[in-house]
Amino acid sequence: MTTPRIPAAALAGVPTGVQAQGVWAGRRQLFVRFAGEAETATMYTSAALLKEISRQLGRTTIHSIAIGGRDPLGNLEFLTAAFASAPSPVPLMLDSDGQRPEALALIAPHLAMTQVTVEFVGPEGTRSSAIETLAAASGAGCPHALVLCPREDTTDSQMLRLIEQAHATSPETQMVIHPLLTGEPPVLDRRWSTLLEHAVTLHADTRLALRLTAPTGLR
Repeated sequence: MTTPRIPAAALAGVPTGVQAQGVWAGRRQLFVRFAGEAETATMYTSAALLKEISRQLGRTTIHSIAIGGRDPLGNLEFLTAAFASAPSPVPLMLDSDGQRPEALALIAPHLAMTQVTVEFVGPEGTRSSAIETLAAASGAGCPHALVLCPREDTTDSQMLRLIEQAHATSPETQMVIHPLLTGEPPVLDRRWSTLLEHAVTLHADTRLALRLTAPTGLR
């Protein structure tokens, strides 16, 4: 008789913390973080993860579970084994860079939020998959958000283009822009209020929000 294979994945941990960015920033969450190449990792089976989640929920109160880290949808079999068998006791949020839109359909029905975070790293063409992921979430009836985390060299036109594309894809998208602070002490440059003025003409549900910093904000 063949023994059923139990899906497993390398996790950087299952810590509690405060969400640093996005639509649920400031919420106390339990983070299921897939490990990157340089991170210390622990192998979890899907059953072990559920046991750990249950243990932590028995000890403390959290708003939701955030699934993130390196390439979470690259571990789709693990995620579906863990979260598709029974309703989660708290809301589930997937936070990814949107690079695997085709993988979202199987896990989307079990999510309370699909958050696509764009950090403006790499070729601009790769951001089309972020828009495709929003389309997949919308098609699955899953609430979804686009979170823009600009760098110093990110232009307003790059951000406005993404906002326009996201609105055309799904008018139900929630949009958050995390602006960069400048100066000493750090202040919010007028550039960002002007950007928001243009952004809300493209998509009314757009807001500016400051990111929390570590160690308070974990992601």
